[in-house]
Amino acid sequence: MPVFICPRCAYRERAADRHVRHQPRGCSRCGFGFVFELLEDYYAGPKTALIVCDQERRILAGGHASFAVTGYQDDELIGHEVVERLGMAGFAKGDPAATALEWGVRQLEVDCTFRPKGADDDRPATADFFPAYDDDGGLLVALTPA
Repeated sequence: MPVFICPRCAYRERAADRHVRHQPRGCSRCGFGFVFELLEDYYAGPKTALIVCDQERRILAGGHASFAVTGYQDDELIGHEVVERLGMAGFAKGDPAATALEWGVRQLEVDCTFRPKGADDDRPATADFFPAYDDDGGLLVALTPA
């Protein structure tokens, strides 16, 4: 049974609990406008930043723990390309964001580095990239510092 996760509050609920009709429904806990369907249950840790992007990889919203992890407020994130804005690098097998969007497949436990706001050096992290399974496309990035 599909599981949905809210990028703002990281609340998870099963499809059967959502009572979805003919249109998408947002988070039933915090009211955020949309949620991401996961093929398996996914547990975002308390130190995992969830960041929502459009199909062009531009940030639409900084969600759960995004400020605590990145140091950026929402208005400093929105509109920027996600990999560039967060200084993400060190991907061993190419660009996982591009792969997730092009092929519609998840890229899980990708080792990388990122640069929080105001930091002088890169920090090690693990990132997960989830494509949106709707007509609008999009991407959910889960960034967990090491």
